[in-house]
Amino acid sequence: MEFEDDAFVLSARSHGENGAIAELLTADHGRYAAFVAGGTSRRVRPLLQPGTRVRARFRSRTSEQLGSASLEAGGGDPSDLFDDSLALAGLASAASVAGGALPEREPQPGAFAAFESLSGALRHPDVWPAVYVRFEAGILQALGFGLDLSRCAATGTTDDLVWVSPRTGRAVSRAAGEPYRDRLLVLPPFLLSAQGGLSAGDIGAGLRLTGHFLDTCLFAPLNRPLPPARVWLYDRLAEANRL
Repeated sequence: MEFEDDAFVLSARSHGENGAIAELLTADHGRYAAFVAGGTSRRVRPLLQPGTRVRARFRSRTSEQLGSASLEAGGGDPSDLFDDSLALAGLASAASVAGGALPEREPQPGAFAAFESLSGALRHPDVWPAVYVRFEAGILQALGFGLDLSRCAATGTTDDLVWVSPRTGRAVSRAAGEPYRDRLLVLPPFLLSAQGGLSAGDIGAGLRLTGHFLDTCLFAPLNRPLPPARVWLYDRLAEANRL
């Protein structure tokens, strides 16, 4: 079996004397792991940084084998983020969420597109935290657990949607949810519309919202907690007063 695809590196670990096992999010083939010869070399090592975009050529004798991959630079790497520790934390969190949540070798074009959008947004400090929340919502959507924010679950109205049911993932209007507000998750306006704007507390509300469903729908069924990098991102944003 052999194919080429655009991909983002999610993680890499040393294997053997000078090789590495890389986990990649590909455009057309989903999450793929492969052996990369010379992964510790000066030429290849920079390509294995999480978030680097590459062009990967995969080879294996059968579809069930791990296989190998050769990588070429794909026009994007995170080196220009090295002076922005907060953006790097966002990139690390996105890579760990995608690597932990997405099934292996199942095409996930929506997840790839979400990662691609976030990768481009990380150069814009005022924008990327909101794009990150949308990235996590995109992962949920790609895996069949998308939030239904189109109308109120109780009344059907499309107006004044301010909460989300933690059980169903459906929006709830202010009037319908007021008696149960302590049990509901806050719905930040920017998730309803690209023109929703950002107010104080919106990023924190968004991360708590997507984090709840990532945990209950994707990671808890696998007996895993949310990735440490995701927890670290929330803490770092809180320390920077960005929530």
